[in-house]
Amino acid sequence: MTSVQGTAVDIPTEDGVADAYLAHPGDGVPRSAVLLFQDAFGLRPQLRSMADRLAEAGYTVLVPNVFYRHGRAPVFELPEFIDPGARPEIFEKIGPVMQALTPELAMRDAGAYLRWLADRPEATDGPVALTGYCMGARLSLLTAGTYPDRVAAAAGFHGGRMATDAPDSPHLVAGRVTAELYFGHADGDPSLPPEQIERLATALTEAGVRHRYEVYDGAPHGFTQADTASYHREGDERHWAALLDLLKRTF
Repeated sequence: MTSVQGTAVDIPTEDGVADAYLAHPGDGVPRSAVLLFQDAFGLRPQLRSMADRLAEAGYTVLVPNVFYRHGRAPVFELPEFIDPGARPEIFEKIGPVMQALTPELAMRDAGAYLRWLADRPEATDGPVALTGYCMGARLSLLTAGTYPDRVAAAAGFHGGRMATDAPDSPHLVAGRVTAELYFGHADGDPSLPPEQIERLATALTEAGVRHRYEVYDGAPHGFTQADTASYHREGDERHWAALLDLLKRTF
């Protein structure tokens, strides 16, 4: 097992300073970089653990607090085990913060994260990979389309609202994507109904984007997050296999 070094870092942006977590192998050798986009609950021990696992596999991983405009992580007071069904007030606090992060703001920030990674000695020169969860899956696709020359691969898991009727829907960037994409959709996810899955797949196919998607049977929205009531071990293990396979193919 590769030893991992994890560090809290600050990233200058056009609107302030984003706190983040950086994980990388501890041998001092530059590695291909992965930008990991959070779910709605934000930067917390679970996401740091996921970054560490990617670092153990040989990558340099950055997990920014995309809600930094509302404070340093943890932005929300969360229990060790998150069960929104038992505590609906959690989303009453998270909802407005999510809505305030418009695609324009998020992509301005993504540019700052990518520039920061390009200057880090822990990361190799060249394009990076992206992976995102829940709302982070949207950010992953948007970033791949906004910064095509900087992204070699992008993945998204249990993403919601990926292909809506909104004028800023993520699927509309398909024509600018040059990266290879992979999506692992949650089964029966109300935030990504079958018509949106089909609309996203059609947009990517028509744009000639190398992509693959799978619907994980029995896996609910949020299935990768072990500190939540939505965790689905089989779906999570499938996610890790798919993500690492994508990284190996593209780096």
